[in-house]
Amino acid sequence: MNILSFLIYCIIITFTPGPTHIVTLSTVQNYGVKRAISFCYGSSIAFTIILVLSVVLNSLLTSFLPKATAIMQIIGAAYILYLAYQIYHMNNIVNNNKNFGTFKSGFLMQFINPKVILFSITIFPSFIMPYYNSLNELLLFAIIISIIGSLSFFFWVIFGNLMKSFLIKNKKASNILLSLFLVYCAIMISGVTGT
Repeated sequence: MNILSFLIYCIIITFTPGPTHIVTLSTVQNYGVKRAISFCYGSSIAFTIILVLSVVLNSLLTSFLPKATAIMQIIGAAYILYLAYQIYHMNNIVNNNKNFGTFKSGFLMQFINPKVILFSITIFPSFIMPYYNSLNELLLFAIIISIIGSLSFFFWVIFGNLMKSFLIKNKKASNILLSLFLVYCAIMISGVTGT
């Protein structure tokens, strides 16, 4: 196995902006770093669970994937549009939405986040299983990938905190931009573009 290619792939996929990262930025901007860290803990734990489930159930998921992909696309796109709506409607006063950017929302979001699901399903058969097949080896890789993914979540908290004053100063514009990024993600995930 080419470890360097594997690590580069993991870093690129996990660090590039996705729904979780955009919600993390919005959470830092609207609720602060502490709440965003809680959101990232939930996201990280769920990401790890999804990777472990992928290891354990990979053969079942591979045969079920064509049916599951369409369902994940619809549910994932709808949820991402909901998040875009939530971010767009955040105003200049402190938002009292107690469920946005929490541990629970971070945890639950990963189970319908198509980027996370598809990454988890494809990483093992593409990079790891051709070379490693014992359960212990596969679980070790799941832990390594979980660490990389968790680092990406917390990187976005740091990035959001560094950009917080700019984001607050331009709150409406940044909320619109973040919402538009999520709408774009939803369109791409839904499959309506044919790509």
